[in-house]
Amino acid sequence: MAFHASDDCTARSKDLYTFYSSVMIVELILALPLNLTVLYLFIFKLKFWKAKNHSIFLFNLVLADILLLICLPVRAYYFLRGERRSDNDVVCKSVLFMLFLNRGASIVFLTIISIDRYFSVVHPKMKNPFKTQKQSILICVLVWILLLPLTIPSMLTTFECCDSNKTDGNTADNTTNDIFRELTFFTPVLIPSIILVYCTIKITKRLKEQTIGNRTKLRRAVFLVTLVILVFSFCFWPSAISRLVLLMVRIKALPRAEEIAVQVYDGLMCLSYLDCLLDPIVYCLSSTKFKQLYISTYLPFLMKGQGAEHH
Repeated sequence: MAFHASDDCTARSKDLYTFYSSVMIVELILALPLNLTVLYLFIFKLKFWKAKNHSIFLFNLVLADILLLICLPVRAYYFLRGERRSDNDVVCKSVLFMLFLNRGASIVFLTIISIDRYFSVVHPKMKNPFKTQKQSILICVLVWILLLPLTIPSMLTTFECCDSNKTDGNTADNTTNDIFRELTFFTPVLIPSIILVYCTIKITKRLKEQTIGNRTKLRRAVFLVTLVILVFSFCFWPSAISRLVLLMVRIKALPRAEEIAVQVYDGLMCLSYLDCLLDPIVYCLSSTKFKQLYISTYLPFLMKGQGAEHH
């Protein structure tokens, strides 16, 4: 069986992975308190289960972010030790499963929020599948259930260095597993990106066509979906592109290039966790009520300042 640099759990550049570890710790320190404060508002102030549909989707988005953040200390610990992943097969696969499950959930709920805004703005008279409370709860449950089997490929076969050099047996079966695994990695980025671009184009077109009515609502919708695309472009596409490059150099059997590609991929995966920090911006722009509630709860002095200005 051929050996590949991407199979190796050892970090070739310990200083670089120490830096990656520091990046993840900073992301954790900044994002975890922010997401916990948001979670508190959804549960105790907004009572999301009784609120409008977008609050239910936003709650699931923040839940996905918090579950992903819980995995970061484990990854940071092993990076600090000069290891790309845990040498314990169970820990390695469990962490990957949690990371990709919650990465997928974060992507899906960001996309749903944009589609919901698309229906509200572009087709206000059409039946919105995300509009009613019961349907929203059902959709959220289905998303989590469907994501579970789609995330399993990260545990079944070699992914990065999990179970490295132990995947023996039928080559055809291994190839099928590898293809399925990569599809589950790239599809959650590619398809939502196409949907988001479509929603943005349609909402922008509607804004240009509408000369009367609530143009402020339209502009906010355009800004929201554009922001979601920017989050995708900044957090998810770099890691997807770097993995594609890694797969290409691996197929072409270029050991030195693969070693560099592995390090770049690991670094850009660390960058992708920034979505946990950027998502709260989406919460505020999705709901003026939520923005005001957050400021009045945690930053009341800003509200006083606004009140003074109005007087």
